[in-house]
Amino acid sequence: MSERIFENVITTCSPAGAVHVAPMGVRYLDGEVVLKPFRPSQTLDNILATRRAVLNVITDVRVFAGCVTRRRDWPTVPVNAPDGSTAARLACAHSHALLCLAGVGEDAQRPTLRLVRMHEAQHSAFPGFNRAQAAVIEGAVLVSRLHLLPREKIATELGYLQIAIDKTAGAEELEAWGWLLEAVARHRATAAEAA
Repeated sequence: MSERIFENVITTCSPAGAVHVAPMGVRYLDGEVVLKPFRPSQTLDNILATRRAVLNVITDVRVFAGCVTRRRDWPTVPVNAPDGSTAARLACAHSHALLCLAGVGEDAQRPTLRLVRMHEAQHSAFPGFNRAQAAVIEGAVLVSRLHLLPREKIATELGYLQIAIDKTAGAEELEAWGWLLEAVARHRATAAEAA
């Protein structure tokens, strides 16, 4: 499988209809979308229960930063599938693809989900990413791994990413970056108290 991972946001619904929003690395293989969520995962539970997910293409990186800093309440709109099932996409999505579960590769820690596209729609032109948006996405990945990484590595990476923030960030990127820095500061404070 290709190790090229594309950072996207996946929306899923519980059987009761509650929407869950999660940034996730996505691989594309032979026309399928491949997800490998770690257990436990609400995204995994929802996909296994409903066999549906929506891949959202966005440039509002506040969603990435927000999800890893416990801000998960993002506006969504319903998506009606050709088979009559319903799902939800992010309102800010430039495009989305409604996905159907095609197969599961079982694994105790990280199952492999193979999904096929049922329906795709374009909502607005994708303008591309500026460097600050890419920095926020990388920062969000770092924040999701604070418990795994040494303090020095986090500081070094954030310092490098700050260059792109300083040069190209707009209001949305600055807000998202602030959330990430707050999360790092909270993590450091908690680690200092525990020491």
